[in-house]
Amino acid sequence: MSYEPRKIKLQKSGIELCYYGKMDKAKTPLLFVHGSGGNGLLWKQQLRGLADTYSPIALDLPGHGNSTGNSCQSIFLYGDYIRELKESLALPPFTLCGHSLGGAIALNYQLNYPDELKAIILVATGGRLRVASEILDRYGRGEKMPELASYLYGSHASAKMISEGEKYIMDVPARVWHDDFTACNNFDVLSELHKINVPVLILCGTEDQMTPPKYSHYLEQKIPGAKLELFPGSGHMLMLEKPREVNNAIESWWSRLST
Repeated sequence: MSYEPRKIKLQKSGIELCYYGKMDKAKTPLLFVHGSGGNGLLWKQQLRGLADTYSPIALDLPGHGNSTGNSCQSIFLYGDYIRELKESLALPPFTLCGHSLGGAIALNYQLNYPDELKAIILVATGGRLRVASEILDRYGRGEKMPELASYLYGSHASAKMISEGEKYIMDVPARVWHDDFTACNNFDVLSELHKINVPVLILCGTEDQMTPPKYSHYLEQKIPGAKLELFPGSGHMLMLEKPREVNNAIESWWSRLST
């Protein structure tokens, strides 16, 4: 699996959106969307581990990673860029997997374009994502918050993983964090969850401090037919902390759907 960035110019917005992975028309497309301040390579283990089952690709949202354009303060606007990517790549109905902010984008996308998705996978997210005012204020002033890393990982995460998380947080411009967290803070589809009409898999770490398990339990209760799987000892960065277990959960769920 190559992790070289591939770029495609979106005709409507004119930005160059970067994605990783290669399309295989014989398999169902699985599009990964990262969380606040992230990029597509946070899904590296999923791109490699799920290539036998899906045709996995992961994108850098506008203003993130290797994509041009600016970060957004709107979940809906991020979804529109994904729709442009879908049209530019001529994707058939696909599965959308989102982490945190990306999960909000996946929910919003399905509610707005219900005929374009086969399923959604929600990782460490919720139907409403409130952000502490102190975080918004500090990032709004252009400050950096390396201490945020201590809230992102569970007790099973290594010191090396947490240290790398701190460095990553410091490398991302404060404006990007502020825009993403503002988009999260303005997001609320709790009253619309019952309208979700595609298969849904929900994944959450039991030690997630950013989007605690109660968020995922609520999604399971309100989305018809949704399946929840919890990962003991894991925090918010579930796909990094337990990549093999996450991949196995997705493959098992997809296998049951296919039969």
